[in-house]
Amino acid sequence: MISNRELFLKNTAQTSDSPRLLEIDRAEGVYLYGPNGEKYIDLVSGFNVSNIGHRHPKVLKAIQDQLDRFMHVTVYGEFVQAPQVQFATELLEVLPKTFESVYFTNSGAEAVEGSMKVAKKYTGRREIIAARHAYHGSTQGALSLIGNEEYREAYAPLLPEISFIDYNQLSDLDKITDKTAAVIVEAIQGEAGVRVPDKEYMQALRRKCTEVGALLIFDEIQTGFGRTGKLFAFEHFDIVPDILMSAKGIGGGMPLGAFVTPKEMMDVIKANPMLGHITTFGGHPVSCAAARASLQVIQENNLVQEVDQKADLFRKELDIPQIKEIRGLGLMMCLQLENFDQVYQVSNYCASQGLIIDWYLHCETALRIAPPLTITEEEILKSCKIIKEGIAKFC
Repeated sequence: MISNRELFLKNTAQTSDSPRLLEIDRAEGVYLYGPNGEKYIDLVSGFNVSNIGHRHPKVLKAIQDQLDRFMHVTVYGEFVQAPQVQFATELLEVLPKTFESVYFTNSGAEAVEGSMKVAKKYTGRREIIAARHAYHGSTQGALSLIGNEEYREAYAPLLPEISFIDYNQLSDLDKITDKTAAVIVEAIQGEAGVRVPDKEYMQALRRKCTEVGALLIFDEIQTGFGRTGKLFAFEHFDIVPDILMSAKGIGGGMPLGAFVTPKEMMDVIKANPMLGHITTFGGHPVSCAAARASLQVIQENNLVQEVDQKADLFRKELDIPQIKEIRGLGLMMCLQLENFDQVYQVSNYCASQGLIIDWYLHCETALRIAPPLTITEEEILKSCKIIKEGIAKFC
């Protein structure tokens, strides 16, 4: 009999020559389980998706309740669907009042694509500025914003009139002019190895965009929904972007993304031409029901308020000489090692001991730490013990 692993390699598209090949049978809370009794603590959260853990009971109930009503009924934006309306309303209630309209998508990359279109149409300008070492997704438009030439050149030509600035570099802000439609930045650079910007830089970026009439678009696809110790990372910098993009942690484990704007700004896509941005499955009612439940769990269980304390415990336990630096904010952090070989060996060791960690697209010399916000002190201590064992063995 052919195994699932063999069928995976034979019949499903591969994204690298060395997939992890861990077979998952089920998941619960902070744990993943294999088909033969394997048990893993998940310190990656499906790459910042499972902020409230896997298969939270309230999310499962919300999904089942919605399945009993309806699933897909028509393309997004035509029928009044209660899960979309209710979640949009509740999302706007936790955001600054300048945000007035939510467009639901299937993913973060789609939120990026929609945001770029709104920015160009609203400002009447064409130039988009992004940051070097950024990651915003893999569709053609989002890929155009990746600040890593190696990833862009293989799929050229991409979007024209894209420029790049150095993240957290004040002098580069002079490149933002009255020809710039928007500046798109991650609130914290994720795939660059969790690079947290200075508050001074973010506030200067906000002022510069306002000064020249460019929109400031924040990518909070990895940072949103409590990951950094605030519900959204922009709150750390005492500024408000013009457009906010979210995905990953928004859906409680279901596929969902969104971009949020002032109503006047969002309205540019509904006329001249009408249906200026459309999606069939964006804002799927089951995903929106799950997202509502997930947001309620975060609020009712004070998960955001617990993040800093849990992050401090990670930092205390992992304060060892072999780790050159611990970067991050809240439970979005990385452990800087010397080289990729160390990262690879430690990661594999951890998996063999029942702990899932990973590395970064643009920073292969650091280990990714992004557990569900529900992780307990006992689970943190156990995780750190395994990580330190791996580092002692290979670093």
